[in-house]
Amino acid sequence: MVAVIGNGIMGHGISQVFAAAGDEVVMIGHREASLAAARDRVRDSLRLFQVHGLLSQDEADAALARISTSTRLEDAAGADLVVEAVPEDTELKLTIFGLLDEICPPPAVLASSSGRPASSLVARVKRRERVVATHFWNPAQLLPLVEVCAGPETDPEVVTWTCDRLRKAGKAPVVVEREIDGFIGNRLQFALLREAVALWSQGVATAEAIDTAVKASFGRRLATTGPLESAELGGLRTMQEFSRYLFPRLSTISEPPRYDWPQRAGEDLLQARYEELFRHLVARS
Repeated sequence: MVAVIGNGIMGHGISQVFAAAGDEVVMIGHREASLAAARDRVRDSLRLFQVHGLLSQDEADAALARISTSTRLEDAAGADLVVEAVPEDTELKLTIFGLLDEICPPPAVLASSSGRPASSLVARVKRRERVVATHFWNPAQLLPLVEVCAGPETDPEVVTWTCDRLRKAGKAPVVVEREIDGFIGNRLQFALLREAVALWSQGVATAEAIDTAVKASFGRRLATTGPLESAELGGLRTMQEFSRYLFPRLSTISEPPRYDWPQRAGEDLLQARYEELFRHLVARS
């Protein structure tokens, strides 16, 4: 059984991931009303998976039936994997991990879905060897990546077991070999964002032009070739020489400028992104 602590944006998606893979899931939250709403979001999401040919009606119904809800943290006691997905509140996370350490007997793995290092969550945990970071990406049911990172006191076998568990649920786990703020994906994402806002704030181009420059060029390649693979295909010697020229000229700002370009992101853009994410899932199914 999998217990998911939290029923917000990440919690309901993570619950769907494991339920669709055949696991019994208990989704634990504060209020019955919000848990019911989260279950409705799972139902709506499963319907989209049906529309795109990724699940049958019977498979979607079975996945939803595997998700139960509770307002009692104690109901995580029977889980072999507990995934924390509560809001980014340090005191709340420390409290929850301290309680889970008492409620869930070993060898249950206690995982955090946020981008926080495991070592930042164990101040009230006695059995720290079973705490691990499992950074899911939003939306969890559509993006395959989960970044798995051990803390200094995490048992290496916990990382291996967690990655195997995630693969069985259809995810693509990568191991972050040592703790670092932001892990891999966020560091890469924010490095690009820093350069993008610097170009905009310096008047080099409009926000629309900057977005188009990414979407109409290397953005199309990245789903197939990551940055290091792209460098190989471009020629490592060429990339090294151009890096020597360009690296000193890239932005190193440590404080972001105000993000006050005209807002363009709305429901239509969100739906377009969902459709593109589904397209990738269908292509790999």
